[in-house]
Amino acid sequence: MTRFGRSDDDLAAMPLTFRDGLFADRVVLVSGSGRGIGKAIAFQFARLGAKVALCGRDEARLAATAGKLAALGAEALAHPMSIRDPDAVSRLYDAVWQRFGTLDVLVNNAGGQFPQAAIDFSVKGWNAVIDTNLNGTWYMMQQAARRWRDAGRGGAIVNIVTVIDRGMPGVAHTCAARAGVIYLSKTVAIEWAPLGIRINCVAPGAIATEGMEVYPDEARAAFPRSNLMKRFGDVRDIADAVCYLAGPSGEFMTGEVVTVDGGNHVWGDQWTIPRPAWFEE
Repeated sequence: MTRFGRSDDDLAAMPLTFRDGLFADRVVLVSGSGRGIGKAIAFQFARLGAKVALCGRDEARLAATAGKLAALGAEALAHPMSIRDPDAVSRLYDAVWQRFGTLDVLVNNAGGQFPQAAIDFSVKGWNAVIDTNLNGTWYMMQQAARRWRDAGRGGAIVNIVTVIDRGMPGVAHTCAARAGVIYLSKTVAIEWAPLGIRINCVAPGAIATEGMEVYPDEARAAFPRSNLMKRFGDVRDIADAVCYLAGPSGEFMTGEVVTVDGGNHVWGDQWTIPRPAWFEE
């Protein structure tokens, strides 16, 4: 284990909760899969037999991940792009269909945010987070649904969101975007049910990944104390939740949010910026 998250060797050796070959001959597209949670999800699907398409903005990271998956015997496609660009999203799906001939599962993991008091957000900063976390996710969802509709087949979508139930001070922009994704998912789960398309969300809590480095020391120190388990979660926790929803185990689930946060949403609070003295009185 690195300070925050697993190394590639750790990912390749993560325990498998599900049977070998569960996703054999299935094609899975994972966005934001060059690092962190997305990378762990890609590894877990590949180790369960899936063919994996990787997308994200960092070409070098994607290529490195694809190489690691190939070393495990998996077939992987690395396609650098930005989900903010709907034309780039369309070209991504063209590439996936050209390489694999189909798609079975879409995992929308790509996203990002920065900790800041909401009153200080710039227009550019706000729009950047909304455009990636909400609009980009929507472009990916709609394109997948259109391709499945036109092919006369269904599919499964799993969106990685965040725990929004009680708000998360310091990342109001991502809470707004992820809340949008959650209720978008619930709505199109209804609209797209006749197409055989299932949509669910996974809401991670404080998970040990490189992404933790963006938060100040005070917030990182407090994260483990904000949940009932008194620790960080592991990327495997999220990868397994996604596999559960995408596989046969989740076939009777749609429009749902699976929260994996150590009980934070029922007990603790989670500040991503320093807590004002007001709340200590």
